Amino acid sequence: MQLPLLALAMASFGIGTTEFVIMGLLPEVAADLGVTIPAAGMLVTGYALGVVIGAPILAIATNPLPRKATLMVLASVFVVGNFLCAIAPDYWLLMGARVVTAFCHGAFFGIGAVVAASLVPPKQRASAIALMFAGLTLANVLGVPLGTALGQALGWRSTFWAVVLIGILAVSAIALWVPRDIPHAAGNILREFGVLKRPQVLITMLISVVASANLFVVFTYIAPLLREVTGLAPHTVTYVLLLFGVGITIGNILGGRLADWRLMPSLMGIFVGLAAILVVMVFASPFPALTVPTVFVWSILVFAVVAPIQTRAVDSAVGAPNLASTLNQGAFNLGNAAGAWIGGAAIALGASYADLPWMGATLSLVALGLCMVSQAIERREGRLAAVTDAACEEY
Repeated sequence: MQLPLLALAMASFGIGTTEFVIMGLLPEVAADLGVTIPAAGMLVTGYALGVVIGAPILAIATNPLPRKATLMVLASVFVVGNFLCAIAPDYWLLMGARVVTAFCHGAFFGIGAVVAASLVPPKQRASAIALMFAGLTLANVLGVPLGTALGQALGWRSTFWAVVLIGILAVSAIALWVPRDIPHAAGNILREFGVLKRPQVLITMLISVVASANLFVVFTYIAPLLREVTGLAPHTVTYVLLLFGVGITIGNILGGRLADWRLMPSLMGIFVGLAAILVVMVFASPFPALTVPTVFVWSILVFAVVAPIQTRAVDSAVGAPNLASTLNQGAFNLGNAAGAWIGGAAIALGASYADLPWMGATLSLVALGLCMVSQAIERREGRLAAVTDAACEEY
């Protein structure tokens, strides 16, 4: 089952690169298109909103299709979208191209996560999902820093041309390696939307929104923060982004293992750690020697939440795993949009880049509170189920 997971990881690598590399190229894109850096940051928000809008639409549109065919169609949309980004002549056409690219994102990761989980024994589901998402983390290890360096050397458009090539390779890998006979009960997906009435499903998606906003309120503006506050040279920022990618790779693996062990307690512990390290970042950011290790620890923790939350979304939506997994990707990206917007609005109102980690720490604590609410509901439902079972046995 390694080759199918590798194909999914390859596609997630391309998608992750095109999503995240724009952060490292914000100054170049802004200068070339004649807009401000906060305006260029809205390209992150536009992409995220494209995921949010595209996820339910494509979940419905692709529901009757076999899973392999669906993944190939979605990966092909990704290729077309990046081609449009590479040739976009101005800001608004680039924004539109980013939205087109984003349409495939939520559905691909949502369906891909369910496919990955179906390829392994039940006790290894979270690890399989983490392996698929390893492409996303590898995008931050290699794709983002190399794409940033390429864009700085040859122009930001060259990065999108490189991503087009990656997308073509990913489509080919899915065609060759992903099996055709993946179990899929199409059912009535509109009826499956009833899963959104379940409190646990809604809370899990809200956790996804807040967790992702916690990342993007800082990460969207990481390049100007490192340049203007920490005082790093542009080429040094590339190395820090490389270190960030190594950290989220470690965090992704760690999150999968922790989710297979004890999901909710681990998730709550990670959010506590995130709040703490973001507070440290506020005071460390003026000092390069402190900022670099702080960013590394932050990167580990910030991506350790992904596999546990995605697994929780699938587990809480019995009977509609594909829909819940896809919508949860939309929730993640709604958080991306919110985080990028919050950060940009704060900067436009006069806040410093160094103030952004305070907002991230606050959002981490909000996510922790939501986890506590979710666990309390789960315990109450468990007690009610135990009482009901006991009453039935007595009857």
